[in-house]
Amino acid sequence: MTILARATSSRLAAIGAPRRVGVVMLTAVGDAVHVLPVVTAIKRNDPTTHITWVLQPGPATLVRGHPAVDEIITFDRRAGWRAFADIRRTLRERPFDVTLALQDYLKAGIITRLTRAPVRLGYDRARARDLNWLFTNCRIPAHAPQHIQDEYLEFVAALGIPTEPVTWALGPWPEERAWQRDFAARFDRPIAALVIGSSRPEKDWVPERWVEVVDALTVDFGLQPVLVGGRSPREAALERFILEHAHHPPVSALDSGLRRLVGILDAAALVVSLDTGPLHMAVALDRPVVSLIGFSNPARTGPYRKFHDLIVNAYGETMRNGRLCTDRRPQNTARITTREVLAKVELWRTRYAGTTRSGDTRAAP
Repeated sequence: MTILARATSSRLAAIGAPRRVGVVMLTAVGDAVHVLPVVTAIKRNDPTTHITWVLQPGPATLVRGHPAVDEIITFDRRAGWRAFADIRRTLRERPFDVTLALQDYLKAGIITRLTRAPVRLGYDRARARDLNWLFTNCRIPAHAPQHIQDEYLEFVAALGIPTEPVTWALGPWPEERAWQRDFAARFDRPIAALVIGSSRPEKDWVPERWVEVVDALTVDFGLQPVLVGGRSPREAALERFILEHAHHPPVSALDSGLRRLVGILDAAALVVSLDTGPLHMAVALDRPVVSLIGFSNPARTGPYRKFHDLIVNAYGETMRNGRLCTDRRPQNTARITTREVLAKVELWRTRYAGTTRSGDTRAAP
């Protein structure tokens, strides 16, 4: 055991079972979804543990109301350096036994240090980026690259807490069910939710092929396509293109908000998604998802533990010299063909259509 590993073990042993846990994960809906099994595992191990999560206003709307999260502190980076002064004052009043530095970039590192927790648990030196090690005093053991979800669960294991079963408890919350029922009641056929936008242009797909998929889902599969996601300029432009060119225009539910997106995805019979946050929301909700992935390694950022047979893998080989590839391949998503996507939809119809969960009232096509 190295000197640093001994120091980490000693600090963790000194605090015993943490009673107040801080979580620093500021951005990205997909990352927020991956943090949910972390907080559910900690709360399952000891329901009296108080969990405070620092994150930005956008993903905060997804997490707010989660049964394992006792408090959310929002960090609005648009306020510039004033945001750091505000959060410093807020964190001064909240003592933590341990802070989990799940996001390894500079702003998150500064906030991690501001928590003043005696244990600030971060990544090992090989995986830490953006000087993350300057803000932490304990590190998880070194590990080869693996799925992001498993990477986050390493923090749980370092605390001596069981990681299984992996649960998200994403909802919908009871008070959201009425809206979900009203939304689904608009349609006389099963919903196919299409996640048409992403945070990076390199992950986007070809507009004309989205049109072809929309028409095929309607005519050949008896589904009701519904466009979901945000309303960034790229998404809005793609929405206009699809609505103007599809022979059977879909319903657009762009910019419904993250909690209503949970309801739509949960009500869907099928999700077709780019490599972006709602893909992971669909997995957390146990909804079959056809994943269009070419920019990032699907073994690292694709659907976790399920629906691998529905991945359209334009990334290529996922392993190199016995290790997961972590490089980015900007041109690959655009190479995905309509035929490849519809072949996965046909596979969905064969293997998954008509399957329901407890209390599920979806009709099969």
